Amino acid sequence: MLKRKQHYNVAVVGATGAVGQEMRDILEQRDFPVDQVRMLASERSAGTEVEFGGKTLKVEKLTPGSFRDIDIALFSAGASRSKEFAPHAVTAGAVVIDNSSAYRMDAGVPLVVPEVNAHALKGHNGIIANPNCSTIQMVVALKPLHDAARIRRIVVSTYQSVSGTGQKAIEELYQQSGQVLNLQQVAPKVYPHQIAFNCLPQIDVFDEDDYTKEEWKMVRETQKIMGDLSIRVSATTVRVPVFRSHSESVNVEFERAITPNEARALMSDAPGVVVFDDPGRSLYPLATDAAGTDAVYVGRVRVDRSVEHGLNMWIVSDNLRKGAALNAIQIAERLILDAHA
Repeated sequence: MLKRKQHYNVAVVGATGAVGQEMRDILEQRDFPVDQVRMLASERSAGTEVEFGGKTLKVEKLTPGSFRDIDIALFSAGASRSKEFAPHAVTAGAVVIDNSSAYRMDAGVPLVVPEVNAHALKGHNGIIANPNCSTIQMVVALKPLHDAARIRRIVVSTYQSVSGTGQKAIEELYQQSGQVLNLQQVAPKVYPHQIAFNCLPQIDVFDEDDYTKEEWKMVRETQKIMGDLSIRVSATTVRVPVFRSHSESVNVEFERAITPNEARALMSDAPGVVVFDDPGRSLYPLATDAAGTDAVYVGRVRVDRSVEHGLNMWIVSDNLRKGAALNAIQIAERLILDAHA
């Protein structure tokens, strides 16, 4: 458990990656009670200099001994790295908040979105899992509706930005966009097909049922976070040529009738949610508007007349912030709050 202190030593694992950069920025922006910060990355990035708190810090090579005197370790370096190094961090006395998929479905590891299930933190054994980006924004919006009318079924189609894949994917979209506009041949490297001016209905690998791992993440993580295995979820995840922020078309079937106005009111009162919904004036959440912000935005709330007790809605959020770095730091903030309670 996290000890009660005035300031905490924090390690950022994967400090030079897209999410690691966001973690550094958000720690500063939210005045996180930091004493010392240790920036960690692979041997390839070791020695790189990064800015934090008005100082220039040198990135250190990630090793099993990197976590001495660390209180909180924020991991954003991929599942294999988390599996290898998170146990070393815990042994050294740190609480690990892991942004990878390594521990999400481990029965002994809490999978937490603070606005939804902060109570799950009380059962942690040193490792806390940060959910998938597309799952986070959906459950933040749907939790108040589930509490009010109980969700039976969710059908979600995602439109996910390339930043969800990392810096190389961002660079590939820039490069391919220029190649297409200049009538040059495109040679995909990060994705199996051209991403510029295209949509790819594949995120991660396919299983034997022809669903992708990303789609199954949304199914299983939603049930675990909401604490309700009876919620049925059908997901189709799509990569789109957007640099930042994920968008989702979400259809929800409830046990009882719930009107769009009731749903808007419930979500407007929920922490972390902003309802932006005036279709008559073409006002609805956009990926470009969400980029760089912290909220989960909801619009296009309307009745689904094809089912009983159904609603459709559009949900948008910055995948690098609320979908990753911000959620992890909010978990750390809640741990500190609990330690001081």
